[in-house]
Amino acid sequence: MAVDRLADALNKLKLYDRLGKRECIIHSTKLTKNVMSVLKENGYVEDFEEVEIEGKPFLKVFLKGRITDIGVIKPRQPVKYREWVSTESQYLPAYNIGILIASTPKGVISNIQAKKERIGGRLLAYVY
Repeated sequence: MAVDRLADALNKLKLYDRLGKRECIIHSTKLTKNVMSVLKENGYVEDFEEVEIEGKPFLKVFLKGRITDIGVIKPRQPVKYREWVSTESQYLPAYNIGILIASTPKGVISNIQAKKERIGGRLLAYVY
């Protein structure tokens, strides 16, 4: 059994994207759905839908081929509003390339949206 479902899901997305596949099936959890929503809003995945395989919930993710690297951030460290710029430089390759995904009081959102809303949160993942 997987210890970290989000890490397994993101690793599988990266692998399938590198292989040039257009569909990927991952385990469905509330956190995974929220992260997929952020990835869809920012154009890294085309779409996703819930499917049931042998009575268990899964997500079928349709890939675009835009993911260069994706992964979870462990430990999930907190970031204050004023620390977004330094945190971006720590995890992303260059200015305005990629996003950080964070869990905030307003839900799971990207660092771009968190800066607009002037809130901090806990880092979950990065993608570029």
